[in-house]
This record gives sequence, structure tokens and C-alpha cells, in this order.
Amino acid sequence: MTVSLPLVFVLGFFVWGAIKFLGVRPWIVVLIALFGFWLSHTFMAPAIDSGTRSGVTVINGRHN
Repeated sequence: MTVSLPLVFVLGFFVWGAIKFLGVRPWIVVLIALFGFWLSHTFMAPAIDSGTRSGVTVINGRHN
């Protein structure tokens, strides 16, 4: 059985859990999200993209 969920939904669930159960402040979540958007426009973006794709491949078990 394969379930497809948008990444935003999964991240939103983890953010909700962090705020509700771990006591993370909402402004920290906003700050981390803004930092992520800023980081995606820097020279590090290709390395982050490559690392993310490699990690997903390892998790999914698809080896080339």
C-alpha cells in the first residue's frame, strides 16, 4: 500500500506536534521557515537539493 502525502502536510504535522507537545514557540517555527527560504537562494541550494534527493533515495530503498 502506497500513501502519497504532500511534504507541506507532513511538515505541518511535525510543527503542530512540536508546538503542542514540546513547547516550541511559534515565532521560532516562523524564524526557521524564513531562514530556510533565505538559504534556498544562496550558493548552498544545489548541495541541499542533492543531499535531500540522496536521502529520499536511501529512505525509499531505490538504488541506481
